[in-house]
Amino acid sequence: MQPIIIVLIILVVLVFIALIKTIQVIPQASAAIVERFGRYTRTLNAGLNIVVPFIDSIRNRIDLREQVVPFPPQPVITQDNLVVNIDTVIYYQVTDARAATYEVASYIQAIEQLTVTTLRNIIGGMDLERTLTSREEINAALRGVLDEATGKWGIRVNRVELKAIEPPTSIQDSMEKQMRADRDKRAAILTAEGIRQSQILTAEGEKQSAILRAEGEAKAAALRAEGEAQAVRTVFEAIHAGDPDQKLLSYQYLQMLPKIAEGDANKLWIVPSEIGDALKGLSGAFGNLGGGVPGFNTGGDGGNGGSPKGGIPAPAMERREEPPVS
Repeated sequence: MQPIIIVLIILVVLVFIALIKTIQVIPQASAAIVERFGRYTRTLNAGLNIVVPFIDSIRNRIDLREQVVPFPPQPVITQDNLVVNIDTVIYYQVTDARAATYEVASYIQAIEQLTVTTLRNIIGGMDLERTLTSREEINAALRGVLDEATGKWGIRVNRVELKAIEPPTSIQDSMEKQMRADRDKRAAILTAEGIRQSQILTAEGEKQSAILRAEGEAKAAALRAEGEAQAVRTVFEAIHAGDPDQKLLSYQYLQMLPKIAEGDANKLWIVPSEIGDALKGLSGAFGNLGGGVPGFNTGGDGGNGGSPKGGIPAPAMERREEPPVS
């Protein structure tokens, strides 16, 4: 009985192992290569798959998702004989699991070596300045070469990115000095533009202020002139409405004499002949009152129409005051 039990147990174990090898579950976005006696048979896609146990074997399981592979910095010589270190990142995807398994031994290593070689060829035809400013051009050229070469391997290169381009230390110092000088230049230009704009705005403000001030002064002068004209008209109308006689006019003339002589700059002033007539009338008026005007002689002395005794010029005579001799 015991040998039979042992045989049954062995059979159960073999059946269980056969079932495990028969049923193959492939995850999503993956593929598996099946070989029968060492020869490629088929490719298993995602899901539940049945294979012949102990005859079919799984050679390789491949991830079909997009992969990101960073490569270490590679020294590259530019056209002007400068060594730069370039970091690259490759985004690729396996499109044919069979070709990726049988057409190349290690497609990741093959992509890395092809990237380095192509990168040296591209950078070797550029100088340092163009290398630093032409990343898009380098990426496009590198992707075109890689995509063409890896197509037969069942690989599609989606993107190629240059992470960093590191020039020599001496070149970096020179570039930093140049960038600092450019920044200082731009700052000086911006400062000058700001000062210029500020001066322009200040001048415009002063211009507008002067215009407004001149307009205000013109309006004020016009209003003053209009007020004075109105006052003159009012006085003139009041005088004519009051119908003044010669005596009142003579008295007004006498009141205006001190104002005519005011000011240190008055070197020459003229006494109109009307004032003489006014003085005669005023003297006659006071004479009728029994008095007289002190300092005045209204009599005809020599036919000159009277001469003043108090230092007041005679009618229609000019008094000239000579400037002092230094």
